[in-house]
Amino acid sequence: MRKTKIETTIEIIKLQISNKRLTAGARLPSVRQSAIQLDCSVSTIVEAYARLVAEGIIESRIGAGYFVLGKTTQVTLIDTEIKYHREVDPLWISRQSLEAKTEILKPGCGWLPTHWMPEHSIRKALKLVSKSDANILMDYAAPHGHLALRQLIIRKKEVYDLNLHPNQILITDSATQSIDLIFRLLLQAGDVILIDDPCYFNFQALIQAHHLQAVAIPFTETGPDIAQFEQALTFKPKIYLTNSGIHNPTGASLSLQTAYQISKLVERANVFIIEDEIFADFEYAPAPRYISFVGLNHVIQIGSYTKTLSASVRCGYIISHTENIEKLINLRIATNFSSSNLNAEITYQALMDSSYPKHLDSLKKKLLKVSNECIKKLELLDIQPWIIPKAGIFLWCKLPEMIDASELSKLCLKQGVILAPGNAFSQSKEAKHFVRFNVAQCIDQRIFEVLQDALQVLKDQHQSMNLVNLNN
Repeated sequence: MRKTKIETTIEIIKLQISNKRLTAGARLPSVRQSAIQLDCSVSTIVEAYARLVAEGIIESRIGAGYFVLGKTTQVTLIDTEIKYHREVDPLWISRQSLEAKTEILKPGCGWLPTHWMPEHSIRKALKLVSKSDANILMDYAAPHGHLALRQLIIRKKEVYDLNLHPNQILITDSATQSIDLIFRLLLQAGDVILIDDPCYFNFQALIQAHHLQAVAIPFTETGPDIAQFEQALTFKPKIYLTNSGIHNPTGASLSLQTAYQISKLVERANVFIIEDEIFADFEYAPAPRYISFVGLNHVIQIGSYTKTLSASVRCGYIISHTENIEKLINLRIATNFSSSNLNAEITYQALMDSSYPKHLDSLKKKLLKVSNECIKKLELLDIQPWIIPKAGIFLWCKLPEMIDASELSKLCLKQGVILAPGNAFSQSKEAKHFVRFNVAQCIDQRIFEVLQDALQVLKDQHQSMNLVNLNN
């Protein structure tokens, strides 16, 4: 990006200090003198000097001007050592992906590449928000959160035949925060909760953090296994936590029949479903939602905009009946006081921009293309998709016989490729031969070259072990 005059001025002054043209204790030219010398406005110099003061590079002395400070203490950043042999737990993928340097390839992460995101819409929204009412920029949000955003969510939910009121929606800072608040409200340590197997790994991390007991239900191509779900109800669970729309990690979609049967079971057992529809905007056609079958008495729906809009501008929501929302507001005030009014306004402005629907349409087309390409490349390595998803960013894949996903992931990590091994998603640890691939992050051919080499190493090791066993 092109640098501003202020940034250029700061660089010039820093360069003069580094090459000793300005030494410690030296007086800088006055604001007016610098403006003339650097051919810029007085206001530019004032701002540049102010920022250098804030950085501790120069100081202002009343009535005397600005002076270069002595050598400042430099904080040395120590690179985090990658723990290649760390146990593959539910947070393994997140830690590796978030800590990774830019050159690291991340087919195991759960988000789109930065250049796929609507940067122009976010920048446009930031400009609009910067000119908005001072309350948006400076004040706390109302207890329920941004009203216009809640009204927009209501309009989007009409496709599911939902007739919502703004007071049935709570704006949060993320889907993860939403789940944490719901757990705090409805559960106590030791309570039983149902989850899919496999399921999003952070669900497991939250369950561990709240000291809950999880019962894993095998997830099929059309949703949770109905017979095992019904059997699990004998454990008296309070909540079933799942993805609606597009399932993470499998990419499967809930069928109408499965949604109906599960809805009847939870209604009879008086269980709450938390359906996380964070990937809803990737769908070509909306899959069934539990909330459409049993309503707000048995379903709490959550979502956010991190996957299609911005992971930096954190904003999510909770949809529930009014009584729950009121309790969640009290809990949120006690633990976090308020959501980010600024983030909500930026999100709202970006969603309202005419380019956002076009962005979603473009995303879906690109994902379909790269998904087909990724499937072909993986099949050359004898890595097979469990299903071909209708939409979304994930492929849940079966590795060649006898290949352990955790060992494969550790080998690939040493070569700068972060994978998402199956058992990070599995409560039962029955997914050790599976890997989740993010097709949008699988464009670089090096990923498949590293995979091929790592697979060969593991196959050679397996053959060597077999020979040793035969000789013994």
